[in-house]
Amino acid sequence: MLLLGIDTSGKTASAALFDTDTEIFLAESSLYTQKTHSQVIMPTVKNIIEQTGKSISDIDLIAVANGPGSYTGLRIGVAAVKAMSFGLNCKCCGVSTLESLAYNNISYKGTICSIMNARNELVYTCSYKSDGYSLEALCEEKITSRDELAEFLALNGTEVLLCGDGAADFFMTYRSSMLIIAPPQGRLQNACGVCLGAMSKKFVSPDELEVSYLQKVKAEKDLENKNK
Repeated sequence: MLLLGIDTSGKTASAALFDTDTEIFLAESSLYTQKTHSQVIMPTVKNIIEQTGKSISDIDLIAVANGPGSYTGLRIGVAAVKAMSFGLNCKCCGVSTLESLAYNNISYKGTICSIMNARNELVYTCSYKSDGYSLEALCEEKITSRDELAEFLALNGTEVLLCGDGAADFFMTYRSSMLIIAPPQGRLQNACGVCLGAMSKKFVSPDELEVSYLQKVKAEKDLENKNK
């Protein structure tokens, strides 16, 4: 089956085409951009499909990073996937951005910690145990302070591979022989990780696809403050 993966959760707009039968990535394109993802992601999808000699109608399933991450980016990616899924009459699924980051480094056997920058010195994070092929979550996804995360990882007592856009700063701040930083190519969001994460998910109809922010959006916070 042909699986299309999309990630617009951060500064990187990424799309990948994965053959689930042969476990071969037919194409992948990632662009670190200041442009709005709505300007970039669909041309990227069109390009990788054309480059592989396929057509949009050949796609059987679609997966998207559904959070946490940029509110606007997540909404753009999920909306695009909903529209394509409805148009193609195919199922789709959401994959945690944190989990897909860990899947980008799946060859590492041990503990992988995904760290994404949030607001006000907070980070989105989750840790996983990797056997080199699949992941097992060691905790719930959460938004926490960097100090609290450092304490959690110290108590873990094993080497930890750090990935995500918050990994480099965390590594430099809390230097330890137990911390390993992922190489640049494995540090930021990539649709390949979305595809790999999707392999263990249940695919649903597009109207069931939702965004997972992990924290309230600004509009919700403003409304709460107004009602206090």
